[in-house]
Amino acid sequence: MQIINNSFLTFKHFKLLKVHFIAIGGSAMHNLALALHRKGYTITGSDDEIFDPARSRLAEAGILPPDEGWHPERITTDLDAVVLGMHARIDNPELLRAQELGLKIYSYPEYLYEQSKDKLRIVVGGSHGKTTTTAMILHVLRHCGIETDYMVGAQLEGFDVMVRLSETARIMVIEGDEYLTSPIDPRPKFHLYRPNVGIITGIEWDHVNVFPTFDIYKEQFSKYIDLIEEGGTLIYCDDDPVVHEVATANHRNDIAKLPYDCPEYTVIDGKTYLGDEHGTPLQIFGRHNLLNLTAARLACREIGIADSTFDEAISSFGGASKRLECLYKDEHRALYKDFAHAPSKLRATIAAVREQYPDRKLIACMELHTFSSLTAEFLPHYQGCMDPADIPMVYFNPHALQLKKLPPLEKTQVKKAFGNDIIQVFDDSQQLADTIKNEANQCEQDNQPYVILMMSSGNFDGIKLDSLITF
Repeated sequence: MQIINNSFLTFKHFKLLKVHFIAIGGSAMHNLALALHRKGYTITGSDDEIFDPARSRLAEAGILPPDEGWHPERITTDLDAVVLGMHARIDNPELLRAQELGLKIYSYPEYLYEQSKDKLRIVVGGSHGKTTTTAMILHVLRHCGIETDYMVGAQLEGFDVMVRLSETARIMVIEGDEYLTSPIDPRPKFHLYRPNVGIITGIEWDHVNVFPTFDIYKEQFSKYIDLIEEGGTLIYCDDDPVVHEVATANHRNDIAKLPYDCPEYTVIDGKTYLGDEHGTPLQIFGRHNLLNLTAARLACREIGIADSTFDEAISSFGGASKRLECLYKDEHRALYKDFAHAPSKLRATIAAVREQYPDRKLIACMELHTFSSLTAEFLPHYQGCMDPADIPMVYFNPHALQLKKLPPLEKTQVKKAFGNDIIQVFDDSQQLADTIKNEANQCEQDNQPYVILMMSSGNFDGIKLDSLITF
C-alpha cells in the first residue's frame, strides 16, 4: 500500500466549531476536548463530578465547567456538535435537550472519525497490547519527523495529551477499543473508525457484561475486519490461534492480509536484543512486547518506513505508562507495575519478568478489578495464571463488587479458581502491602535478589507501590 504521497489527501479548511461535551471529565473525553481546544474550537462541557488530572488540565486550558452538574439551558442552537460521553445516562437532561433541538450528537469515537475521515487511519485493535502497539507506532513516526494525529489510551512519555487533532497531519493512529460507543450507541468503538490499516493483536474474551458469550465477543473482530477500507491492510497476530481463526475465516479479497509471529530475540544479562547479541538493543522485554513490536513494524512499513529506520527508532522506546513500567531497579531488587488483568496478559507478563530475571525470586500480585475478573463465572479462566511466580498473590476489594452490583466473592472461591495451592488471596489492601514488604524483607535477610510485579487495571486501592521496595 503506497500511502505517503502528494495525492492521498486533499486538505480543506475546517470551520472553527463550537462543541459541547456531556461528561467532559472522563479520561478520553477531556483529552478530546483539549485537542479540539488546541485546534481553535470553542469548547464547553459539563459533568456531575470531575477529578484530577482532568480537572487541573481543563482548568489550565480555561475550559473547566464553572460548576458541576447538568445544565440543559446551556444546550443551545448555536452549538455545531455535542459529544456524548459513556459516563452519561440515556436520560441525561442535556442529552434530552440536544435531541429536542435536533443538534448533531456524536459519540467520542464518532467524532474522532469525523475529524480523521480524510486522513489515513491506522487502527490498533485487540484484547491486549493495543496501547503498547499504538505507542510504538507513534514513537517511530515521531522519530521519523512524520506529523501524526492520534488517540491513545494512556499518557505517553513525550506526548502531553492522549489525543491530537490537526488540519495538516495526513495520518491518524487510533487505539481501537472494543467496548461500547455511548449510552445511545451499542456498537464497539473500533467499528466506527474504518481503518486503512487495521491491526488485531490478540483476542481473549473480555467485557462479559456486554458480550455474554465468547462467540459474540469474537464476532466483533470479524465485523472489524469487514470495516477495513477497500484496498486496505489487515495486520494480525498469527501466533494467537483465535486471531488466526478469525482472520483466515474472512474471505475479503480486496484487502491485503499480513500475519505476524514473534521475531527471534536474545536476552543477555537482563537485556533484550532483536536477533542475537549483535542485534538492536531494546528497553522493553517479553515475548508479548516483541509481538507488539512486530505489529508496529508492519504498520510502519505500510507508510514507507524502512526496517532499519524502525529498528533505530524502536531501540529508544521505553514502553507505555503502566505497561511493564519499571518503578525501581538495581542489582538486587526491581519493582514493576503492569496493566495486566486478563488471563492471557497475566501469563505473558509473568513469563516476561521470569525470562528477564531468571535468578530472582518473583513476588507477583494481581488485582481483580474489572467487571469480568470479578464475575464468578469468569474466574475459572484464571486457572494456573499465577503458577510461574514464586510468591503469587491476588487482591480484590469487596466494595468493588458492590459498586458493580455483583454477588460477593469468598477468598476460598478465588483461590480455587486460580488452582494454586500456595497463592495468597487478600481483600484488605493494607494487609496485602504488609505481606509484600515482609516477603521482600525476608529476601533481603536471605541475600536473595527479588522482583515485585504488581498487575492491575486499578490501583490496589491506593497502595503506594514505591513503598514496597525494602532498603
